[in-house]
Amino acid sequence: MSLSKQESEFLATLSVKGKNIFTFQDALGFWETPEAATNSLGRLVRKRWLFRLENGLYMIIPLEAGPEREWSENALIIASHLVSPGAVAYWSAMRFWNMTEQLPRVQFVQTTKRKRSALIQGINYRFVTVSEKRFFGTVAKQVEGQSIIVTDREKTLLDAADRPDLSGGIIQLVEAMSTASSQIDWEMLTKYLEKWGGGAVAKRLGYLLEVLALPIPNRDFIVSKWQSIISKGISALEPGSPKIGPTIARWQLQINVPDLLPKEN
Repeated sequence: MSLSKQESEFLATLSVKGKNIFTFQDALGFWETPEAATNSLGRLVRKRWLFRLENGLYMIIPLEAGPEREWSENALIIASHLVSPGAVAYWSAMRFWNMTEQLPRVQFVQTTKRKRSALIQGINYRFVTVSEKRFFGTVAKQVEGQSIIVTDREKTLLDAADRPDLSGGIIQLVEAMSTASSQIDWEMLTKYLEKWGGGAVAKRLGYLLEVLALPIPNRDFIVSKWQSIISKGISALEPGSPKIGPTIARWQLQINVPDLLPKEN
């Protein structure tokens, strides 16, 4: 359906600003009154020049969508607009950094807010709430010319060790550490672990660092540092899996993943 002159100006104004995804407040700046903004946005949705992602959040459907007006925006771009503060995280971040070849079926977003999961254009978005203390290590990156917020490589590994269930399991963490070992700032990861408070996360990362024999700088110092901040008591390498397998005393960790048992000398 054709656009009025004012509707064309509105869409052009947003596009020039790079706001392919925008909020009701963004629209209010152009239409001036809530009633005019509501009516205009509703009209543009019906004409299929806009897609409503959720209440108060819209996506421009570009000209290249063709006469059928079918368009699916990159899921990472959408994820970065669904909650603030928020960051693409866990398995989604591992995939973004090419730490894994596996495609997550869900887009994971870490946030300090509580928000229900959403199904948008056939893709599930899951929001994982963390404390403000543990929401850090995020960076802005460009995807298809648009900015997204994603956890950096080091925080991505830390989060995957904390919540393997949201990151493809411990085996995916092994792949991530092996694949990205030369790109990880291990001293930064150590600082992150100290900020986090160590605990079971340090146990899992430390044990995997040893069993994988990753050749990293300052290895002995880093291993020693991580061991100094592990928590008391026995933790499972893979949370939620049966509590079977040997315990590695130096890491206070039960190795309940057979493929990751320590190699015999």
